[in-house]
Amino acid sequence: MVIEKYKKAGEIAKTVREEGKKLVKPGTKIIDIAEKIESRIKELGGEIAFPVNIGINDIAAHYSPSKDDDIVINENDVVKLDIGVSIDGYIADTASTVFLSEEDRVLVEATDKALEEAIKLVRPGVDVNDISAKIEEIIKSYNLNPIVNLTGHGLDQYLIHTEPKIPNYKSNYSYILKEGDVIAIEPFATYGRNYVKEEGEDRGVTFSLIAQKPCRLRESKDIIKQMISRKSMPFSDRWINISGIKLKLAIKELIDRECIEVYRILRGDSKISQSEHTLIVFDKPLVISE
Repeated sequence: MVIEKYKKAGEIAKTVREEGKKLVKPGTKIIDIAEKIESRIKELGGEIAFPVNIGINDIAAHYSPSKDDDIVINENDVVKLDIGVSIDGYIADTASTVFLSEEDRVLVEATDKALEEAIKLVRPGVDVNDISAKIEEIIKSYNLNPIVNLTGHGLDQYLIHTEPKIPNYKSNYSYILKEGDVIAIEPFATYGRNYVKEEGEDRGVTFSLIAQKPCRLRESKDIIKQMISRKSMPFSDRWINISGIKLKLAIKELIDRECIEVYRILRGDSKISQSEHTLIVFDKPLVISE
């Protein structure tokens, strides 16, 4: 039964990922792309596991458009779509990169190839460090750098990031895969430095509920009520029925009282690509988002 739920989540994730890639065109607002993908997830019977992330160029992760977002796709952009679909908390996490300039084809080919070759190694008894080494080897063969402080990860019910980690380079981290493990392999490649930094700006952040504590503002209480059903899965301010200064004050109170976790934007110093699939570990792995 659980595997069937993962399969359904994966089928929906694959469908909306491929449909979403076709929406990435110069002049298109990214908020329109995000909302179309999210609506489609629900139409197909899934739940949005996290707000659709749309990372343009040097933005690697955690950018999802806010209510008033006015960013549009430009002609030479590299655009990453990171999508999560949940069926009763069982999550398929998948990502793909669209290049709009032919000069960036190599960047996308590198992470696609790294993901393809990494998947071939997955089976019970394999150390994830062997997978990490293969990802690094492939990306460097394109004269690019893997992002070393972003990793693949395990998944569990309502949990998007659990053990094991799957680094994108050979490291001292070790975990032996077991049959039935659910993992997301997630190579990132860049022309520039091999790490990303957290941005302090508020724009484009997403949140997850981590504690239910007494709050002064009615709007803060309303947000907690709205998000309880999501458990720990992230949410967007676009989904909250509050706007303007009331929303900002409520979010500030929830952060100050440590009721919500903030996912800050992660940025590099050059264009970045990303490819990702979710797998269930067997002798022949089940790639649910492929």
